[in-house]
Amino acid sequence: MAARIVAELGRPETPEETAARKAESSRVHRASRNTRNLLAALLVTLAVVAVIIFGVPRGELPAPEPIDVAAVAADTSAALERTVIVPEVPDDWAVNRASVDGDGSVRAWTVVYAPERGFVNVAQGFDADAAWPTRVLSGSGATGTTTLDGIEWSVYEVSDPATAGNISYALSTPAGTDTILVYGATDAATATAVAEDLSDDVRALRAEDS
Repeated sequence: MAARIVAELGRPETPEETAARKAESSRVHRASRNTRNLLAALLVTLAVVAVIIFGVPRGELPAPEPIDVAAVAADTSAALERTVIVPEVPDDWAVNRASVDGDGSVRAWTVVYAPERGFVNVAQGFDADAAWPTRVLSGSGATGTTTLDGIEWSVYEVSDPATAGNISYALSTPAGTDTILVYGATDAATATAVAEDLSDDVRALRAEDS
C-alpha cells in the first residue's frame, strides 16, 4: 500500500514524523483529560463547601440570662450571715457581674453595671481597712469629700484612668465595719446618683455596728 500523503507536507510522513504526530496527539489527549479531571474535582469541592455553608444549621448564640442582683445578694447574705447591700440603678443598666471577690486581704460583694457609657462598680468591702479603696483604685488617693443625703463620702478623681483600670471617678464611705465604694469609668453625676441611692443601706449597716 502506498504511503498516505500528508497535505501539509505534500508528501508521505516519515516514520519519525508519524511517531511525533502520535506522541503530540497523546499529549493533547492527556492534557485535556487532566483538565476535565481538575474541573470535576473543583466542582466536587465547591459542592462540599456549599453543603457546609448552606446545609449546616446555624443561629445566634443565646443571650446570657440576666443577673438578678437582689436574688444573688440574698443568697450571699445567707451564706455569709451578714447584711449585703442591693444597689438601685436605672432599669436600662445591664448587670455584668454580681459576686464576692477580693484583693487578697479584703473580700468584697461587687456588682458591675454597664450603663450606656462606661461602667459603674458598687462594692461592699467586708471589714475593710482604711486603705482598701486606694488599693482597689490602683493607688489613687482621695482628693476631697462630699456630703450626700447627710452622709459624708470621700471623693476620688483619678487623674490618669489608664493606670487605674480606666477608673475615672469614685466615692467611698464607711458603713459599720464595712466600706462602700462606688467607682468606675463614669462621671461625678452618675456616681453621685448611685451613692445617694445607697444612703439607707449605709445607715442600716452603721446601725448594726452601733
